[in-house]
Amino acid sequence: MQKILFICGSLNQTTMMHKVSMHLSDRYECKFTPYYGDKVINYFTKMGLLDFTVLGGEFKKATVNYLALNNLKIDYYGSDNDYDLVVTCSDLLVPKNIKDKKIVLVQEGMTDPENVFFYLAKYLGFPRYLASTSTTGLSNTYETFCVASEGYKKLFTRKGCNPDKIKVTGIPNFDNCEVYNNNNFEHKDFVLVCTSDARETKKYENRKKFILNAVKIANGQKLIFKLHPNENIERATKEINKYAPGAFVYKDGNTNEMIANCNTLITKFSSVVYVGMALGKKVYSDFNVEELKLMTPIQNSGNSSANIASVCEYHIKKDTTPAYTPAEKYIIPVPEY
Repeated sequence: MQKILFICGSLNQTTMMHKVSMHLSDRYECKFTPYYGDKVINYFTKMGLLDFTVLGGEFKKATVNYLALNNLKIDYYGSDNDYDLVVTCSDLLVPKNIKDKKIVLVQEGMTDPENVFFYLAKYLGFPRYLASTSTTGLSNTYETFCVASEGYKKLFTRKGCNPDKIKVTGIPNFDNCEVYNNNNFEHKDFVLVCTSDARETKKYENRKKFILNAVKIANGQKLIFKLHPNENIERATKEINKYAPGAFVYKDGNTNEMIANCNTLITKFSSVVYVGMALGKKVYSDFNVEELKLMTPIQNSGNSSANIASVCEYHIKKDTTPAYTPAEKYIIPVPEY
């Protein structure tokens, strides 16, 4: 039986990989690994120095727990190494043991704004991970890059990705937002603020300014803050109570369902903004909202995982059979190469 390795990361990335695997696990042996790099990176991870990234800390713990809970086979660091295909949500690190494999890259969600490290990575060969997700796709080590929308295909092409390798499939977790309208969240018609873990991941954020701006936008309406699961809950709650007294604070709960019930969504650089866009909410973001509209993930009733699985199976089959037609359950035709 041919084998596929799925490289996970954040819980969002992990659930995406799981959804894609569901369309392949009856025909292929699917294994999963938390995100990893090569020797030096892995050493720093074991030392706990990278716990603020998807390589370790709470991110890795959540991934391992999810894989165990769903009885998925774990192959740490892809050590089996006998894989016919590797599927990953990030190419900021491409470990040496997968560089000779066929790779399908799946867009995770929103990418970070371009900064000086983006240009240093693109033109001077600095490590792509220094620029965070702004350099997604620039490794060019993949067979196909599955993206959320035509808007994102244009964005990644502008950044320097090969357009012939980019396929608009939609992305799991952001392709069927209307389902979130059916929920039991207790509040309705409010202003929702989704905070970030910028400070926990060593980025700058003026949280006081952010909170006060949310209070201004709410203008007396009910204000609810949904905290990022990776941030310092005690610190964040204390700040909100100080600068937005009377606001509700949730550290747990389904963020997407909260978005479905709000009338206005406030974020900084979070992919949840696309749920708000897809559901027609008034949105405030540090990104240009008009540009976000063009890049909002296509809504295809949750078929993105099947679309991506079709691409994966194509790359497994194309060197072993003279022709391949995807199963009827797949939504998009096999890509032309």
